[in-house]
Amino acid sequence: MSHLVERLSLRGEGVTGDGLTVALALPGEEVEGAPEEGRIARPRIVTPVVERVRPPCRHFASCGGCALQHGSDAFVAGWKTQVVERALTGQGLGASVRPILTSPSASRRRAVLAGRRTKKGALVGFHARASEVLVEIPDCRLLHPDLMAALPACEAAILLGASRKGALSIALTRSEDGVDMAVEEARPLDTGLRMDLAALAETHDLARLSWNGEQLAERRPPRQAMGRAHVVPPAGAFLQATEAGQAALTDAVGAALGGVRSVADLFAGCGTFTLPLAATAEVHAVEGSAPMLAALDRGWRGTPGLKRVTTEARDLFRRPLLASELARFEAVAIDPPRAGAEAQCAEIARSDLARVAMVSCNPVTFARDAKRLCSGGFRIDWVQPVDQFRWSGHVELVAQFSR
Repeated sequence: MSHLVERLSLRGEGVTGDGLTVALALPGEEVEGAPEEGRIARPRIVTPVVERVRPPCRHFASCGGCALQHGSDAFVAGWKTQVVERALTGQGLGASVRPILTSPSASRRRAVLAGRRTKKGALVGFHARASEVLVEIPDCRLLHPDLMAALPACEAAILLGASRKGALSIALTRSEDGVDMAVEEARPLDTGLRMDLAALAETHDLARLSWNGEQLAERRPPRQAMGRAHVVPPAGAFLQATEAGQAALTDAVGAALGGVRSVADLFAGCGTFTLPLAATAEVHAVEGSAPMLAALDRGWRGTPGLKRVTTEARDLFRRPLLASELARFEAVAIDPPRAGAEAQCAEIARSDLARVAMVSCNPVTFARDAKRLCSGGFRIDWVQPVDQFRWSGHVELVAQFSR
C-alpha cells in the first residue's frame, strides 16, 4: 500500500494524510512501507520530488544526528521560514520575515555524543533515528574539524570510564584554546582514574576535561569570544551551536536595540548578548545559573572600554522581573529556553518599555509570547530566522518589537 507524504513534522520527518510518520521523506512524495507503531522507518520512495538531493554525508541513512540532508538547501531554508510564518499565523500575527541565515556545513562547535565500550574497543557517535543503537561518524559533515579531531580522545575516555553495558555522554565544545570535553554518566573517580584522565588530557591536547561534573584538568582556559570580551563558560554550559549562528543572532539583537542606553538582558547565560551590547549600553544581565553569571562578570571585568554590566541570579520562570522593575531600562533583550517566557512576557507587556529584542529557539512558544506582547501594545517590526542547526528540524530567530 502506498502513502502520500503531505507535510513535515517539526522534527523534519514526513507525515502522511492519515498521520503516519515517514522517515527520510519529503512533502509530495509517494512512499511504500510497512507501518509499525504509527511509523514507516524504512520507506521506499515511489515518486521522489525535485527537491530531493543526494545526502552529502555517507552516514545519513543510519545516523540520527541529521534529519534533512535529503532535501535541497533551498527547500530546507524555505521550509524553516514557513515554520516561523505558520507559527505566527497560528496566533493571528503577521510580520516581515527576513531571508533565513544558514550556518555552513562542518561548523558545529558544540555537540553531545554518546559512547560505549565494545568487544573490539570503543564506539562514539550519534544514536540512530528513534533507536538506542549508536552509529560511528568518522566522516561527519556536521561537526567542526576540531571536534572530529577529538574523537580519538572520546574513545580513550570511553575505554577508561564506561562499563560494559553503560553509555557515556560526552559534550565537546570547540574554544579558541582547544577542545573542552565534559563527560557524564561515567564510572566514579578514584586515584588511578584521575591520573589516567590527566594523562588523557595531556596526550590529546584538550583545553579542559571534566568528569561527572568535576573539573579534572584545565591546561588552557577554553575561552569563547562574545563581542570584544572573552568568556570561559562553566563546563558543559550552553553556547550557541556555531560561530556563524552566534554572529547572526548577535548582529540582529544589536540592530534591534541600536541607540538604547540601558538594557535588561534576560536569560543572559554567559553573556552572548550582554557583552556585545555593553559596547554601547549599560546592561543588567539576569540568569538563573550563578556560575554562568560569574563567567560573564569575569569576561566583562577583563575587557577595557565596555559600559557598566551588572548581574542578578534569578529564576525568571518563578520570579520574572516585574513591570515596575523594568521601568529603569530603555529596552529588553530576552532569550528564553524552548519553553518560552510566558510569565516574563506578561510583565514586559504591562511595562512602559518601548523596545524588545526577543531571541527564540522555538517558533511555537515565540509566537505565543509574541501575541502576549502585541496584546500589550507592541508590534513586530521584523523577524530574522537563523539556521545554525543545519539539516535538523530546529530553527531560531530574532524579532524586534516596538510600541
